[in-house]
Amino acid sequence: MRLGIMVEGQEDVTWDRWLRIVDLAESLGFDSLWRSDHLFSVVGAADRGSLALWPSLTAVALRTRRIRFGQLVSPVTFRHPVELAQNAVALDHLSGGRYVLGIGAGWFEREHRAFGFRLPPVAERLERLEEALCIVRLLWSGERVHFSGKHFQLGDAVLRPRPSRPDGVPIMIGGGGERKTLRLVAEFATEWNPGFTDPDGFRRKDERLREYCEALGRDPSTIRRTLMAGYVIGRTHDELRRRAMRLQDYLTGEQPLYFTRRYEPDEFLAELRRRWWFVGRPAEIVDQLRYWGSLGVDLVMLQTLDLDDTEQIELLAEDVLPYV
Repeated sequence: MRLGIMVEGQEDVTWDRWLRIVDLAESLGFDSLWRSDHLFSVVGAADRGSLALWPSLTAVALRTRRIRFGQLVSPVTFRHPVELAQNAVALDHLSGGRYVLGIGAGWFEREHRAFGFRLPPVAERLERLEEALCIVRLLWSGERVHFSGKHFQLGDAVLRPRPSRPDGVPIMIGGGGERKTLRLVAEFATEWNPGFTDPDGFRRKDERLREYCEALGRDPSTIRRTLMAGYVIGRTHDELRRRAMRLQDYLTGEQPLYFTRRYEPDEFLAELRRRWWFVGRPAEIVDQLRYWGSLGVDLVMLQTLDLDDTEQIELLAEDVLPYV
């Protein structure tokens, strides 16, 4: 199993914080670094800044030599497929083939409304996602593209240079919809992230994905299974409690999305475990990661929210990473 770091770029991620995490991910041996693609706080903290997507990923390409990186994920509701295709090729070349294009259907209604983007019904969002994936793949061919879809149209479009890799830039699709999204994963993706799920949900979705791959004649092992989840790690129980309370403060905004009330420290740790976060001392987190690995998860992206607490990342690197 590989471990990556995931950062919520819209939750007051400054350049100093971002570059510090970039350097830590590279130097401490993590597989990869990921960030969200939102325009403002998803927990309703209106005073928090949001670090722009493309410049932040460009910085990773220039500042590192080893780690893979990408977004988890860009919504096609406000990222046009031509924008995604062209930026992906640029980051692919700039990084020497380490960039992964993360793409999804979009979901955050309040964000769309605030910035004047329409959030269509789910069925239409998935139509747009499929068309966007088709367009990206066609543009990466370097040939002239004519595309007449329900939502996107291209006429005589040529996008060059082509990706540095013969098969194009790897695509990660985010989402776990079993009727449509997983079929798109089987057809287009090299990596899949189901979003927040529990083991039973993951097993069910993974089996459905295998069925779609079989129908398309694709080897399901060619798709990397990933999981993104939060964590609270500490060497002692007091350290766990302290980090849990900082985390609860971080996730509290004017319009709560994750937690609708305040918890006492031990109660909050129990609630996080119930939601399948990684919680505990290093050895406990190793066991939890190995369990997900036994289900077929190849990469776990550890959602790191308190970017000023670099000791937790160092603890992961020292006492967790070598054992998974």
